[in-house]
Amino acid sequence: MIRWTSELIGTFMLVLFGTGAIVVADTYPGTIPHPAIALAFGCVVMTMIYAIGDVSGAHINPAATLAFWLARRLPGRQALAYVGAQIVGAVAASAVLRLIFKEHKLLGTTLPSVGPGLAFGIEVLASFVLVFVIIHVSQGAKEKGIMAGTAIGGTVAMEALVFGPLTGASMNPARSLGPALISGQLQHLWIYLLAPPLGAGLAILSCRMLRDDCCTVCEPPKESTRESTRT
Repeated sequence: MIRWTSELIGTFMLVLFGTGAIVVADTYPGTIPHPAIALAFGCVVMTMIYAIGDVSGAHINPAATLAFWLARRLPGRQALAYVGAQIVGAVAASAVLRLIFKEHKLLGTTLPSVGPGLAFGIEVLASFVLVFVIIHVSQGAKEKGIMAGTAIGGTVAMEALVFGPLTGASMNPARSLGPALISGQLQHLWIYLLAPPLGAGLAILSCRMLRDDCCTVCEPPKESTRESTRT
């Protein structure tokens, strides 16, 4: 239960401050430029990794959780619980933003400014790059360590800076689902639900090609007695 709660809180923070920066930029023009929004997403990801990386692994992204499951670093039941917690956290954060910014229509919903096909391809590519970094800097199923937060947060900021104007640079189904559900903007949601898992799968495939000895493990990790008491 502690690990699931950690994922819920971490994803809540990601959506609250990441999409919150977008909403503030729309509501108060000139206050937050696009590079600052990209930095906000990167900083909150980095902060959550350092804060809860040793608790749940700070996945805060169903695509990352899927990747750890595909790499056989995370048991299936735990992966499903993580994804459920991430979705709840994202929806709760968007609901809070709705209470604060009652007149804002989008709440940071990811909407493409390019065609759906190109947007899908960009999101697959962006998710591939993110998960590729995550899987190589993580320990087991956990994003933790001195440089993991910096590497992953930096990747998020970099991709948000480049791809943000094109697709919103979601790379995260929960991050897109929360604002879409609360704002009712569902027309392009399929892109952001399908592309990140596909990118994650390609990242794991490439990892196995490059370094099979440490990309996956043969058996899902066994929880220690201490960890079992915490779930």
